Formats: sequence, structure tokens, C-alpha cells
Amino acid sequence: MKKLIGLLVICFAFSLSALAQHEEHAGGGGKPEVGGHQNIPKHGPAKVTAPHATEENRHFDDKPGHPNAPHVHSGKEWVGHDTGPNDPHYHLDHPWEHGHFPGSIGRGHIWHLGGGGPSRFWFGGFYFSVAPYDFGYCDGWLWDSDDIVIYDDPDHIGWYLAYNVRLGTYVHVMYIGA
Repeated sequence: MKKLIGLLVICFAFSLSALAQHEEHAGGGGKPEVGGHQNIPKHGPAKVTAPHATEENRHFDDKPGHPNAPHVHSGKEWVGHDTGPNDPHYHLDHPWEHGHFPGSIGRGHIWHLGGGGPSRFWFGGFYFSVAPYDFGYCDGWLWDSDDIVIYDDPDHIGWYLAYNVRLGTYVHVMYIGA
């Protein structure tokens, strides 16, 4: 029995050692700030209280190595979601004209893209389209294989936010049916 316990202790020690080495070499000793399953936001952005002025050709690459698209820092700060409810780029005359998305949203619900492109894409039998203003922000998305998470948009009525797990970027999307 003592040999069995000793063997288990040795196996456990080697496992911890291997895990520590793996974490050490994961890109400079820590997790990346943008993208990856470890950075999926716990919740969507907060409602904007002090809107940033809307501007054409806005840049989002706030740090070296960050994407020039709306993105989320370490699963917390939603960079670029700061224009508030009066942003004309996301105004809809008929919000929710196709109804509300009946699927699950938030961090615990990862959806696998099944095909399409920005104007019409799908997953799990649900169809969406990207806001025309955001088309350029999803040019690196893999429409037939990326994982995304859907969040409510607290400022732009009729829109959701689709967070791309691989890239750490997000765009405004509209539910267009099942």
C-alpha cells in the first residue's frame, strides 16, 4: 500500500511540474490579452454613460499587436463599444423585426459558425447578419469554423454582439431568423 501511495505522490509531482512548464512557455509566461478561450468575456459591455463621438475610419489598435477592430481586453474591457445609443451606424427603423434570438447567449454558450459571410451567416440553425458598418472588422473571420459567443448589446436596440473566440474581436449582428 505504501508503494502505491508513493507512486501516486510521484505521479502528482511530475504532473504539477509539467503543468508549470506549459504555463511558463505560453507566450511570455502569461495568457494573451486578446483572443483565446481563456479570454471569453464573462458578460457583455456595460451601458455607455459618457458616449465617445462617432467618427469614420476609427482605429482600434490601441496597443502594439492588438487588432484594428473592436476587441475585448483580457475578457473585460470592450474596446470600441463606447459610442452610446445615438450612434447612427447602428440605428434601426424596425428593431427586432425578425424577433429576438431564441438561443442561449453569454460566456457559457459557444457557437460554432456553419457557413456564410458577413451579410448572412449561420450556426445551430440560426441566421444572422453583420451590421454593414462592421463588415471590415470581420474580414479575418473563418465563417465555416470559428467559435463565437453572442451577447446582448445594451446600447443599440435590435443588435447583438458576436465575439470571435479565436481573434478576440467582436461585431454588431442582427438575428434574421431560424
